[in-house]
Amino acid sequence: MKKIWLSSPHMGGNEISYVQQAFETNWIAPLGPNVDAFEQLLQNIVSIKHAAALSSGTAAMHLALELLGVKYGDHVFCQSFTFAASANPIVYQGAIPVFIDSEFDTWNMDPNLLISALEEAKSIGNLPKVIIAVDLYGMPAKILEIIGIANEYGIPVIEDAAEALGSKIDNNPCGGFGDFGVLSFNGNKIITTSGGGALLSQNAEMIEKARFLATQARDSAPHYQHSHIGYNYRMSNVLAGIGRGQLEFLNDRVNARRANFEKYVHYFSKWNSSGFSIQFQDEPQGYYSNRWLTCILVDPISNNGLTREVIRLSLEKDNIESRPLWKPMHQQPIFAESKAYLNGVSDKLFEEGLCMPSGSNLTDQEFDRIFECLDHIFAIYQNK
Repeated sequence: MKKIWLSSPHMGGNEISYVQQAFETNWIAPLGPNVDAFEQLLQNIVSIKHAAALSSGTAAMHLALELLGVKYGDHVFCQSFTFAASANPIVYQGAIPVFIDSEFDTWNMDPNLLISALEEAKSIGNLPKVIIAVDLYGMPAKILEIIGIANEYGIPVIEDAAEALGSKIDNNPCGGFGDFGVLSFNGNKIITTSGGGALLSQNAEMIEKARFLATQARDSAPHYQHSHIGYNYRMSNVLAGIGRGQLEFLNDRVNARRANFEKYVHYFSKWNSSGFSIQFQDEPQGYYSNRWLTCILVDPISNNGLTREVIRLSLEKDNIESRPLWKPMHQQPIFAESKAYLNGVSDKLFEEGLCMPSGSNLTDQEFDRIFECLDHIFAIYQNK
């Protein structure tokens, strides 16, 4: 059977015309009109003054840390329940990651735990240089509360909105809350440029410096001259053309992902009414998630011994891709020795959580296949 992907790219049709323009005008080299237009579209969508289109969300995170002055030996507080790209750039800078666990309302950084960690750091005169909060699976973190806490200690905040383009709090777009916002346009994101990312800020000087660093930090001179270490982090004009076409359909993609979520809620309601207890990532009041991925929690105690791994492997046998929730950074071998402030939330989410197929291009026939497979699993466990 044809594979059903977790989150496959969804082309809208206009992408090819912008790419064709790049070919016709010979703007194949990095930068060009597509990059300029793509950045302007992002600024409009996120209601941010400045955006730099980059090669990846990881590149954006790295530049944000460098622009905020993170250096060797500095501490950076980072959400533990996230993808490694949120944390790895801390190590690129020679800094020391300190991980903060999540709360159950949004599955993101726990503000109360953050306060405890900051108070302990303050008591020993070692406050972090930066705080990185993540809007996981498109669900906004309690970012306003986190920024309020950070302001009390004089610490800048990077909002990792890599998975949250189109998400909002009180109608204010994610990616625009922190000192910097980070976006990703990887192939499985809600819109894609094949590979790419963006750094967002209200600060013109910072974004201009990001562009300078992202183009090998070449000085203004007729020859190649460098007074700083730079990076090859800019997005190409060709890929930005794909992004322009993708952004034209952002609202449609968000609506489709949110509709997927409702389909899963409706489907699992029949089993929940039959004695099972499948839980979802809820939206707090005033929050609007793009529902990039629909995630479920499967507690075996409440589900006759059924686990998320039984579901995942059963779907896999039918060539349907699903994926466990992110393994927390404090559980990762590379960060095993890192300090972490824990409450058990992300451990439980990882143990019980599963990302369901959530592409905006899923068909009714594919949902029928998914639900047929799930029906078979639940029928078996209903009689245990």
